[in-house]
Amino acid sequence: MERERRGRKQREAKEKGKKHCGFKHREAPIEGISSMAALLRTFIVFPLFLVTVHSEFWFPNPFRGSNDDQDKNLGFKLPGITIPILGSDGIGSDTDKVDQGANPPFETDYKGLWMLLSADSGANAMHVNLLPNNKIVMFDATAFRMSTLKLPNGECIPYKDDKKRDKEDCWSHGVEFDYNTGYKRTLKMVFDPWCSSGGLTADGILISTGGWKDGTRTVRYMDTCEDCDWKEFQYTLADARWYATQITLADGGFFVIGGRKSFSYEYVPPEGKSNAESIKFPFLYQTTDIEENNLYPFVHLSSDGNVFIFANNRSVLLNPKTNKIIKEFPILEGGSRNYPASAMSALLPIKLYVQNAATIAVEVIICGGAKPQAYTLAQKSIFIPALQDCNRLQITKPNAQWKKETMPTPRVMGDMLNLPNGDLLILNGAKQGTSAWFSAEDPNLNPILYSPYKPMNQRFKVLNPTIIPRMYHSAVALLPDGKVLVGGSNPNPGYNFTAKYPTEMRIEKFSPPYLDPALAIHRPIIIEETSETTLTYEKNFMVQFRLGELFVDKRDVKVSMYAPPFTTHGYSMNQRLLFLGKVDVLKVFPTVYQVNVVAPPTREVAPAGYYLIFVVYRGVPSKAMWVQIK
Repeated sequence: MERERRGRKQREAKEKGKKHCGFKHREAPIEGISSMAALLRTFIVFPLFLVTVHSEFWFPNPFRGSNDDQDKNLGFKLPGITIPILGSDGIGSDTDKVDQGANPPFETDYKGLWMLLSADSGANAMHVNLLPNNKIVMFDATAFRMSTLKLPNGECIPYKDDKKRDKEDCWSHGVEFDYNTGYKRTLKMVFDPWCSSGGLTADGILISTGGWKDGTRTVRYMDTCEDCDWKEFQYTLADARWYATQITLADGGFFVIGGRKSFSYEYVPPEGKSNAESIKFPFLYQTTDIEENNLYPFVHLSSDGNVFIFANNRSVLLNPKTNKIIKEFPILEGGSRNYPASAMSALLPIKLYVQNAATIAVEVIICGGAKPQAYTLAQKSIFIPALQDCNRLQITKPNAQWKKETMPTPRVMGDMLNLPNGDLLILNGAKQGTSAWFSAEDPNLNPILYSPYKPMNQRFKVLNPTIIPRMYHSAVALLPDGKVLVGGSNPNPGYNFTAKYPTEMRIEKFSPPYLDPALAIHRPIIIEETSETTLTYEKNFMVQFRLGELFVDKRDVKVSMYAPPFTTHGYSMNQRLLFLGKVDVLKVFPTVYQVNVVAPPTREVAPAGYYLIFVVYRGVPSKAMWVQIK
């Protein structure tokens, strides 16, 4: 009986322990085996726990749901748990403010690769723009009534020559170009777009403004449907816009400024409407000289909605709501920077955060150009060296000052593109002379990689040369695969295939150093099917991607957002690259990750429209995904 009573009390105590705080009652160790139990826990149970946790991290149960808090407003995910990865410090944190402790970009000695994409572009690539349908629109001038591609079905456009005689133009002066296959579709342009400007609307429609003769006041519309062609309105603009600049404002409208003997600007009216008058802008008259040297002014939208305007060697900040200059910056010494002196200009990457400062920093860079007298001397076959400096100005600083550095070689009428990893690519142009027909020598065949955040004397890297001189009337475009399309060059009146620098119809692709084949294993792959492509200002969105890495540190992952520009005459209008605020990076499946980022805060920072999204891992970008922000 005593034995039964003791057994009953032990069972009752055990049941009571099970109910206490959810923990199982632990019986007193039996004397003599406690040390053996400890050894058992150390060498068997604890390693088993580690194996279980490790396997759950790298091979999560595909049928287990996601954490509800992490899933809010982030859309559909691949099956599996989402686990914050190395470098995380919690959802909603702003660890990318500095990404302290991040690994540096992968180093490579690779200096790029050139490949011929097409032997004949059909129309000389004087103007180019990538569209959201993954086609490139390229066009030339109608003035010379020639190209290498005829309009289809025997179509011809009637016109009158200089002697008022009736003529027909049966040539295509523009094409829609497939950068994957080289296929080109003819486009019809009636009113001359020679030396025009352009940009994309919020809906992805290309709008081109200005040109020459019958095209100087024209506005053209090119949509993205399979058989779309140009829709032209000849008398939309108040002033002639030949060598003018067009940019997108925060409200989605277009601002067009300058042009030969047009010291004014205006806003593009709604389709089918016209402007009765322009807004006079004495700054353009003040910055012109005997050579002009202020055409195609460099214009950039700042993060506060004001407009930075640079002409010749001076720059101002214009408020487009009041049409008043609110600031003038220091003179940029050393020479002239706009056509025909033709330097290059871009915005450096705009860095955004989960919580942005009241003022979002914006920095302009201008590289190369020519001495003011270079054009006059070139007409006498005297070709003086181009400028060799690069100059940076943080336009959002109260007392901004130019900071100067030196490129490896001089360059005039080159091109400058933002690359998705934050570097800039400088290419094309010449080492002597200036823009215009027959006005330059010594083609600059070597691209230059500029890394803006490296130490001062380590930012430039000379890359492999092309064999094709790209002189006056060249153009470039960053492609969604991270390569760069390079075309154009025609320093001749008309099409001349026997000149020293002939009319160039070949289209090339250039692979920057981040496309080193040895880095391919580190290249993220965006999973578009499970990523968000419609963005709302200030709202979180997520991008899922594959990456064949065993260990990924959150701080090594970035997301960049790129606005495809309209490029002509060495200037890429509306180009901007943003690095987005990063909420977190999560693991959702073996080798599949999710980066949660915040869309740009305002239309001033990123006007509504289509952008390319890249995931960048230690300096190696993915192929891009198109998104639209509204």
